[in-house]
Amino acid sequence: MRYRTIGNGTTSFDVSTICLGTMQMGTKIDEATSFAILDRFVEAGGTFIDTANNYSFWDNGHGRDSEDVIGRWLVSRGGRDRLRIATKLGAAKKDPALPLSNTEPTNFQGLGAEVIGWEARESAQHLGVDHLDVVYGHVDDLETPLAETVGAFGALQEDGLIGIAGISNVALWRVVEAREEALRQGVAPYGVVQQQYSYVYPQPKLGRQNFVTPELLSYAASTGVDGRPPLAVTAYSPLHQGALTRTDKTLWGGVNHPTTVARIQLLHEVARDIGATPNQVALAWLLGREVPVIPVAGPSSVAQLEEVLGAADLDLDPEVRERLDAEPEERPAAKRPAAKRPEERDAA
Repeated sequence: MRYRTIGNGTTSFDVSTICLGTMQMGTKIDEATSFAILDRFVEAGGTFIDTANNYSFWDNGHGRDSEDVIGRWLVSRGGRDRLRIATKLGAAKKDPALPLSNTEPTNFQGLGAEVIGWEARESAQHLGVDHLDVVYGHVDDLETPLAETVGAFGALQEDGLIGIAGISNVALWRVVEAREEALRQGVAPYGVVQQQYSYVYPQPKLGRQNFVTPELLSYAASTGVDGRPPLAVTAYSPLHQGALTRTDKTLWGGVNHPTTVARIQLLHEVARDIGATPNQVALAWLLGREVPVIPVAGPSSVAQLEEVLGAADLDLDPEVRERLDAEPEERPAAKRPAAKRPEERDAA
C-alpha cells in the first residue's frame, strides 16, 4: 500500500491511496463479511475508511448501518489511532416519513449550522470515536448561506471534533468561494473534495456538478502553497459500480454514449496486454494521473477487495497511459439496462 498526505493548512495526516468505501456494510453486506473486508484492508496497509450518516436507507437500512458496523468492528479490533475515518452529513432524511432522492424534492437535511453540529456528534457516537478525521458535506446546499456552513465546519475543527472538513457533489466555483470564505473567517478551509470519477466520462450538461473536471484537478494542483492551503480530491464510484466489467450493469450519470463503450473496450484490451484486470487498470489510471486522486472503492467481498488491492502498487508505463488517454474510435453502443432510480445509487 502507498500513502499520501492530505491537509487543510492547519491539520494534516497520511492516508492510504486506496480508500475503502463502506456504503453497503450492514445492509447488502452482512456484518461477518463486512468485518472480513475491514480486517483484510487493514492487514494490507489500508488506513482510510469512508462512510456516511445516511448509509443505507435505500437498502432497507435505518441510515447509519455502515457507521454502526464500523463502530462495532472498532470495538472488536481496536487500532483506532492507525486509521483515518471519513463520514458525510447533510444528505440524510430531513423528514423521516419521506424518501430520499437525488432530484427535487431531495428531502436532504442540508448544511445548516445546527445540522452540521448535531450530525457530526451523532456520527462520532455511532462510530464510537472521540474525533472524526474527515467530515464531508455530502451534497452542496445552495439554500444555506455559505458563511454559515463554512463557519459551522470551522467551529467543529477548532473544537477538535473534526480534523479536516470537505465537500462533495459540488460545483468548482462553490469550492473556491467556500475556501475564500474560510480564510475571511479565519477558520480552516475545505481540505478535500469528493466527486464521482472513473475512466469513463459523462456528457457535458448544465447542472451536472458531481463529477471531477479538469478544472477541479487544475485547481487542486495549484494548492499547497503560501496563501492557498492544500486541497485533495477523492473519487467515488471509480469502477462505475461494476459497469466497467459487466454489461448487465447500468452506465448511469450521463456516461452511456459511444465513446464510453469504446473506452471500456480499450480498457479491457490494455488489461489483457499487461496481465492485470480492467478494474485494476482503471484504478491505477486514477492513481497515477498528472493530478492523482484517491479512489473510494467499495468491494462487497474479500475477493473483490483483493482485486482492488492489486491496483495499489500497479504503475502504468507511459506508453500504456498514452494508449489509455488516446481518443478512441467510436463504436456502436452496447445495450445496457435501464437506469436505476436516483435513490438506488446514492453518491459515494
